[in-house]
Amino acid sequence: MTADSMIATILRQAPADRRASITAWRQLSDILAQRGNQLGDDDIRRSLHALAVLRPRVPEAVRRDCARAITRHGRFAPLVALYANDVPAVSAAILREVRLSETDWLALLPATSAMARSVLAGRRDLPEAVARALASLGSASVALPQPASAAVEEPAPAAPIAQAMPDPVADSGPSQISELVRRIDKYQSTRGQPAAPRPPRAAFLFETGPDGVIHWVDGVTRGAVIGLSIAEAAFGGEPGTDGIAAGAFRQRAEIINARMLLEGTPAESGEWRFSALPWFDPATGQFRGYRASARRPHRNETPYGRTASEDLGDSIRQLIHELRSPLNAISGFAQIISGQMFGPVSQGYRAMADAIVADAASVQAIIDDLETAARSGEAPPMQAAEEIVDIGAIVTQIERDLAGLLADQRVELSISRVGGPFLGLAGDANVQRMVGRLLTALVDVSEPGAILVGQLVTETRHDDMLQLRMVRPAAIRFATASDLLDPGFSPEGEAPGAAVLSLGFSLRLVDSLARAIGGRLDIGHNALTLHLPSANSKGEVELEAQQGE
Repeated sequence: MTADSMIATILRQAPADRRASITAWRQLSDILAQRGNQLGDDDIRRSLHALAVLRPRVPEAVRRDCARAITRHGRFAPLVALYANDVPAVSAAILREVRLSETDWLALLPATSAMARSVLAGRRDLPEAVARALASLGSASVALPQPASAAVEEPAPAAPIAQAMPDPVADSGPSQISELVRRIDKYQSTRGQPAAPRPPRAAFLFETGPDGVIHWVDGVTRGAVIGLSIAEAAFGGEPGTDGIAAGAFRQRAEIINARMLLEGTPAESGEWRFSALPWFDPATGQFRGYRASARRPHRNETPYGRTASEDLGDSIRQLIHELRSPLNAISGFAQIISGQMFGPVSQGYRAMADAIVADAASVQAIIDDLETAARSGEAPPMQAAEEIVDIGAIVTQIERDLAGLLADQRVELSISRVGGPFLGLAGDANVQRMVGRLLTALVDVSEPGAILVGQLVTETRHDDMLQLRMVRPAAIRFATASDLLDPGFSPEGEAPGAAVLSLGFSLRLVDSLARAIGGRLDIGHNALTLHLPSANSKGEVELEAQQGE
């Protein structure tokens, strides 16, 4: 019996149970693996779609075993592409060892997922041109394996496979677009923001061709969207999409919350946000375009175009939001590498990952300071906190924490205590941030070999304020108060040479945090003095009450 007649026989049968489905799966896979290059296009297409129909009824373990068997004698690229787009366990089983020609590999790559490409990136036996093609896709095109879905798929009713074959562009499971819509709906439902009045048209769907031009839309007037391209960024307020979409299109990568500007009726014009997934022909692996869902932006996603009455701090908070997401992703992946969570990693690579984690933590601290500064002007100063903290102990802890920075800068820090006790009315975290930011800023502008001198002072037990006095470093000894508070000021006289968070920003932040709890930062001729509310009297009263009990 010839291969094509065997395929026709298999397709005419109606698998009555799981065992019959498994048998049909194995037979079709074996025929395509060994004789796929000898079959006609129609037989290939029908066989691949039959496998797509059978896949939900065949256990993962069986599919994985078949994948391993195919690697020994199969060189039919379309079948490899079908297995490569299965769950990670099946995909990895075939991609770790299967051998294809250089031409087949280059045709297969666009049809593989990021996880599948991460498996291929670990192989050292691929043709040089294939390795270059993988590298050209960039690091964003690979991903660590994700666990397979734990959902149990219900077997479909028995029917002849030929009758159950889907349309060539349909998927055996949920379609890419329906999965995308589900994810976006889930994201919106968990945002925890107050519901806002929805415009008459709050969402629409669209598809593009392989050139990136939108050719189908549902939910808005066709004329407002058809003909726009996501492959090129639009500038100057022209209708179109932003650079995020254009960059992702070049990589054939997933697009998440990219901007789109439309013209048309009031219900359609203005800014939209869209997310999209690339899709590929399941038979040939050819890139076919993107399927997308668009929605109106949330309030915190529109940092421009606000009325004068809206808070200018919103733009800073939007910037902070845009910074946190990639930073958290970078730090998270670096921690995975450092902890060797997915296998052994060389010592040099781990050291690099550790350095990235440390740098990310430093940037995170800067972002936290930016966020604090953005919030500081939103509300009237808070009432003094009732929490009593030992400011002397906090200063001692910060001195220890700064030991590494002091050694790098070759600066010595000497803070003496005058009087006592040093109890303050403030939150522990706030005091740490104020004192830490003040001392760090002064160390940054100190010259190598300098001694940074200060005093923690309590004049009398019943004083309202504790004082942390820091003598001005030589580099800023003669600078005016207005210069020191200028975010663009640099001791070298060139604003571009200032630190990432300049001295002026740091001093303004410290003063803002201090005033929020009833204190202040004074800039004197010889010293900078941080005043913090004292709790010495209250502490003594509580101590006497405890002793009386």
